[in-house]
Amino acid sequence: MRKCGLVILACLLIGANSVLGQVSNAGRSVFSFMGLPASSKLNALGGSNVSLSDGDISMAMCNPALLHATSHMTLQLNYSYYLPGTMFGSALYGHNFGRSKIEKPYSGDGEPDKPNYFAVGIHYLDYGTMKYADEYGNQTGGSFGARDILIDVMYARQLHPCWKVGVTLKPVYSIYESYTSFAIGADVGAHFQTKDSTFQMGLVLQNIGWQIKSFYSHEDGTGHEILPLNLQLGLTYRVKHAPLRFHLQIHNMQTWYLNYEWTSLDKSPTTGDIVPHNIPWYDMLFRHTIWSIEVVPKSERFYIALSYNHRRRAELQLLDQRSLAGFALGAGVRIKQVRIGFAISQMTKSNFSYQAGVTLDINSMMK
Repeated sequence: MRKCGLVILACLLIGANSVLGQVSNAGRSVFSFMGLPASSKLNALGGSNVSLSDGDISMAMCNPALLHATSHMTLQLNYSYYLPGTMFGSALYGHNFGRSKIEKPYSGDGEPDKPNYFAVGIHYLDYGTMKYADEYGNQTGGSFGARDILIDVMYARQLHPCWKVGVTLKPVYSIYESYTSFAIGADVGAHFQTKDSTFQMGLVLQNIGWQIKSFYSHEDGTGHEILPLNLQLGLTYRVKHAPLRFHLQIHNMQTWYLNYEWTSLDKSPTTGDIVPHNIPWYDMLFRHTIWSIEVVPKSERFYIALSYNHRRRAELQLLDQRSLAGFALGAGVRIKQVRIGFAISQMTKSNFSYQAGVTLDINSMMK
């Protein structure tokens, strides 16, 4: 069974590599909301983490291989506040299956009693109600709405005490006024950790797929766009004799340039014309990384996390104003069968993002 799983993983990664080779317009995509952090824990860790397998089911939304033996019969609900009038939330449920010799939590030694991990989740983003207006801003009467819906169907298998692989099927639907679009995407991922869990590593290719129904069509009948493809590598290290855990996430490895063409502008010293600002290579390299640190005891009954996302700061920081854009702070606590988490991050000087979540261990509650 392990050999079969490894063969499946190899085939998936080879197929993913061929997709990367075919896509020449990476970064020009639809459904960018798929990059929003789905939980308070992910928000606190800078928006993404593909290497941390600690039993939090929401981590699997970044890498399906992060589903855990303790994800069995857990329900998680998350709510986020970004802008007035908008609503972003998610719900997840996990269920493990397979042979069931002994009903006890997986210790990390040998093979788990239920090595097949399954979960389903949904993201919902409502942009609120907007009024119709002409090109000059004059309201013409009436209003309309806009919303995005994403469903995650995730499966992972424990191939070895140190190895897991996973795959996610992702139908996504958007409706903006009278314009609608539907797409199918997929994630493929793998996860490795040492037996003492001091080091973890994750690799995932997110959002492999295209629109099936596009928002518009060109005269030649085309108009279908790709999903926001993202190849990520994550590293997690836990200090043996201190309650500290460090994370480094490297994202968008399939493309070098992570800037909007006309985001940073300068004036030419000779002509005075506005010209694009050339971003140094080291700045661009840093934009591919997310750094985070957690204070978490061995019992993992609580955590405090601080992160820095340089790309977010580079794109959202105003040149003439100071802010904490790019930084995020979060904390969580486990009280018996309930986990509660909260995170805050600053987008611009006057705009903060707040995210809260609760996880219920239904399996333990029923015992």
